[in-house]
Amino acid sequence: MPRRLLAVNADDFGFTSDVNLGIVEAHRRGILTSTTLMANGGAFGGAVRLAREYPSLDIGAHLVLTGGMSVAKPGAALPASVPALVRQVALRRIDIAGELRAQIERILAAGITVSHLDTHKHTHLLPPVLEQVARLAAEFGIRWVRRPLDLPLHGSPADVPLQIRLANRAMGSLRSHFHRVLTRHGCHTTDWFAGFQMTGRYDAEWLVRLLRSIPEGITEFMTHPGFCRAELRAARTRLKQSREAELAALTDPRVIETVRSEGIRLASYADLPCLE
Repeated sequence: MPRRLLAVNADDFGFTSDVNLGIVEAHRRGILTSTTLMANGGAFGGAVRLAREYPSLDIGAHLVLTGGMSVAKPGAALPASVPALVRQVALRRIDIAGELRAQIERILAAGITVSHLDTHKHTHLLPPVLEQVARLAAEFGIRWVRRPLDLPLHGSPADVPLQIRLANRAMGSLRSHFHRVLTRHGCHTTDWFAGFQMTGRYDAEWLVRLLRSIPEGITEFMTHPGFCRAELRAARTRLKQSREAELAALTDPRVIETVRSEGIRLASYADLPCLE
């Protein structure tokens, strides 16, 4: 097995049509190997059509418990934020398992083979959500679940707002519980993960430095590429123009050459079981 394997995943497939096109472009012209599909996304149908057109693009499920509309209960809104989700979980006002199951089933019903799971806003770090994600992964035979615990930053910490750095530290405190639950359900994770703290903040130069620093083993790099056109500009998200910057970095010739010169093997989650 190569010493360094890298799965480059784009979140938010199905969010808007311009995000969909940016993800495909990052795969077609750059280093992107996989993406995760939002079952409740406004451009879900378009994403499914693109998945059929580009079968080399590995597809997982981007499970959503905050923002947008419920799949399990059509017409009902999901909690607007992570704190709102926590309140609903505490008050037992949300059926986590039912919502996540409905999202996975919608993607499977569209003819998509789901190779891995992650969650919008990394909500599967919350213990009640993690338990259901792990149970459903085992039930549906989905081997891989994202490990959203960032590698140490190799750039200046000043590049990242204090709030994000503190959130990353808090996420790291859940590491032991996270791995215990996934192991109990037979789920697999990558050895390393990168991209949380630098979401919407990196360029090609930073990405080259990251590629040169990734350790041995399997690493996932989380990305959010897209084209910032009318549909995305009108959407409720902080990641707008930054998606074009991420797309530019992922397709930059210097980045592609660094992957080659560093001897990194790009891999999708669909590839990983045979590479263990």
